[in-house]
Amino acid sequence: MRVILKTDVPNLGRAGDTKEVKNGYARNFLIPRNLVLMADARSKKQQEFLEKVKESKIQKRKKTARETMDTLKGKEIFIKMKVGDKGKLFGSVTNLHIQKELENQGIHVDKKYILLGEPLKNLGRYKVEVKIYDDIQSTILVHVTDEEGNLQVQSSGETPENAAPAPEGGEENSQTENAS
Repeated sequence: MRVILKTDVPNLGRAGDTKEVKNGYARNFLIPRNLVLMADARSKKQQEFLEKVKESKIQKRKKTARETMDTLKGKEIFIKMKVGDKGKLFGSVTNLHIQKELENQGIHVDKKYILLGEPLKNLGRYKVEVKIYDDIQSTILVHVTDEEGNLQVQSSGETPENAAPAPEGGEENSQTENAS
């Protein structure tokens, strides 16, 4: 019996292939699971139509991917995070943070297409690849800053102009005296 595969079938073939299989295998396994079509003239025309539809969908996806690539080319985004000593972030910047920032700018990219080797844990500038489609990708520049917008932590000797001076350890002593 000749059949046309609708989907990939292990040890038989890929979707769209025409194969010769035993009658029992086709009737008892392949057809009930909706994996194949009978290979007659009507099925062949239907298969050709499905292939054309599939090809047009692929072309449409590639076109939108190229448009997205053009909007992403040279794009810079700024992500503000809480920072501890020496520029270490509280937490890290992940592809989800980058995706949300891109969406705030009107660019919709799924987070799984943002190729971030490991989460960003320090302040600075990072180049991040965004793979939009199989062979279409773009690079964006991610600036990880502290909440004030600084890319680098100021050294411990300097205090920012708007920062309050640190207490001189008198608070701990006053709390223990009140407790007794």
